[in-house]
Amino acid sequence: MLNIELLHTIDTEYSADSIEWCPHTNYRNIFACGTYQLEETKDGEEEKPCQRKGRIYLFEFEKDCNSLKELQRIETAAILDMKWLNSNETETPVLATATALGQIEIFQLVDDCCKLKLCDSIHLKSDDNNLLALALDWRQCSDKNDEYEILTSDSKGNISLVTRSNERPLEILKSWHAHNFEAWICAFDKWDINRVYTGGDDTFLNVYDLRTESRISLNKSHSAGVTCLLSHPVREHILLTGSYDENLRTFDTRSMRGPLSEINLQGGIWRIKSDPIDHNLMLCACMYHNFSVVDLSDLNAPTLVGEFGEHKSICYGADWGLNFEPGDACMHMATCSFYDHKLCVARIS
Repeated sequence: MLNIELLHTIDTEYSADSIEWCPHTNYRNIFACGTYQLEETKDGEEEKPCQRKGRIYLFEFEKDCNSLKELQRIETAAILDMKWLNSNETETPVLATATALGQIEIFQLVDDCCKLKLCDSIHLKSDDNNLLALALDWRQCSDKNDEYEILTSDSKGNISLVTRSNERPLEILKSWHAHNFEAWICAFDKWDINRVYTGGDDTFLNVYDLRTESRISLNKSHSAGVTCLLSHPVREHILLTGSYDENLRTFDTRSMRGPLSEINLQGGIWRIKSDPIDHNLMLCACMYHNFSVVDLSDLNAPTLVGEFGEHKSICYGADWGLNFEPGDACMHMATCSFYDHKLCVARIS
């Protein structure tokens, strides 16, 4: 089993649900944490519609001395998901967030002060005040270095494809209805530019062709809502899924009738992140259980190799530290949980 050692604990004040480490070469000591907080009506106040507020934290972690420093906090609408653009072509890192106001917001890291600045936003459906943007994924267009695509899912079961370039603001290119309940998750296929995956509270895993917006496959292997997806970054045709049914599943995307393998992690799986070195270790946020690490070196025989039990509330956000050198004896990870508004940084060896 892996040895996981707690290094830092932070009170995020608001309920924490998202962790994303910056992949940009020059900023791999930076990570962001997103939060989600319901505003309660105080005694004597008139009842008002549900208000969801949030905050983005920006942290700097220096692995050589194990120091953690808060760089910034930004008040926002509640954050449900966030992703850095995984491209070194941009001059500075760019972070996208999915909010409880049904918006996608784009923040750019300002180089001279190492702080995030809001630079663009879009409503997925401006006439629906009850719509929540739930998840997002994004990629750089292969034929246009300055153009990007964001795939996003929402609380009404819709999927939207949003584009952005250095010259043009965010624009919804297409949108379609994919699930009868919440569309918890969506992801691009890292190996096929025309294929995307969606998972919903209706228990379905869908595969769509972006050229026609048509569903080309429907998988019913999950016995509860599909909550997370990972198109494997180094193994073509491999897709990982997590579900409220507590199973981590591995699929061959060429034949989606059933999974190659599955392992029960004793908690609904909200996020899956592959380690940044060999991409065989999967860090899983297992909601009401803990954070678990699964070895997928053998796709047909997943093995639980580590558990992190420092959190006492719903385990939602997790990511591997990206500031490492070849030959390092250890890796790092950041994790966060909800009602105890707790963020942890740990060392894995």
